[in-house]
Amino acid sequence: MEAVDIVEQSIADMSMSLLKILLADKTTKKNIRWATDNYISLGEDYGAGMEIKPECITGNYTNVIQPRVAKSQAEQMKRTRDKAEVFTPCWICNEQNNLVDEAWFNREKVFNTSNGNSWTVTEGIISFPNNKTWQEYVDARRMEISCGEAPYLVSRYNTVTGEPIQIKDRIGILDRKLRIVSENTSTEEEWLKWVERAYQSTYGYDYQGDNVLLARENLLFTFVDYMVSKFGKQPTLVQLKKIANIVAWNIWQMDGITFTTPYSETKPLHRQFTIFDYFDGDVEEEKVPMFSLIRDWRAEETLEYRSLMK
Repeated sequence: MEAVDIVEQSIADMSMSLLKILLADKTTKKNIRWATDNYISLGEDYGAGMEIKPECITGNYTNVIQPRVAKSQAEQMKRTRDKAEVFTPCWICNEQNNLVDEAWFNREKVFNTSNGNSWTVTEGIISFPNNKTWQEYVDARRMEISCGEAPYLVSRYNTVTGEPIQIKDRIGILDRKLRIVSENTSTEEEWLKWVERAYQSTYGYDYQGDNVLLARENLLFTFVDYMVSKFGKQPTLVQLKKIANIVAWNIWQMDGITFTTPYSETKPLHRQFTIFDYFDGDVEEEKVPMFSLIRDWRAEETLEYRSLMK
């Protein structure tokens, strides 16, 4: 399990500021919240409405957050019962991702051939239709809703067995984009440019804070894996922070029904006062949740996610 579980202390050892980026909530300008009572036995700082702070997941608490496959059966069942949390096996993620690519490429078996509960990877460089380019594929926006640990986006490990998956066999949406980038670029500068664009076009959200952090970690360390595979070296801290900032925007914490950020209630900017407010000093001011913000990297603007529903 050590091969798949990214220990938060190891991130802090590299750079505490890097860990803080991964914990940031871009909507509230604070940290993501726990949004689950699974950790309340550790103390009041682990309540559902509390922010996930670095000191809560490092030092003596470095093994607090773990992938679902590493959790006990009782804890898995509790999360399924409380939040309807279920994890999709990799082979199902692969088949569904294949359907998306079949529609985009207008042909079957682009990246691999599904064989029941497994798959056989397509060898050689992926070819593109005459009317489409590899750059368009990288820029095509994709999103995983209620993403959990983001198995549709990246497949560092089998979410059912916990076994690591080699880069050549990975089937996530972002994995496919990164394969395309690696096949079509030669210099590190060009590779980094299109890797950033691949991350900028890949989105996901979840309600529970530990899942959001796990998903963000999986995306960040996928970047590390592909750079080592392509150039035989680790990314610099500057490069890691740049990707982490994109990930912190694109993998966000949100209630998928209300499009608001959990436990983000604040006082409204404008309120209509009445004469009765002057006589009742004990009236508690109404608080409203904040609508989650996302980033449109191509337009270089920030917008409310709910605006996309129009």
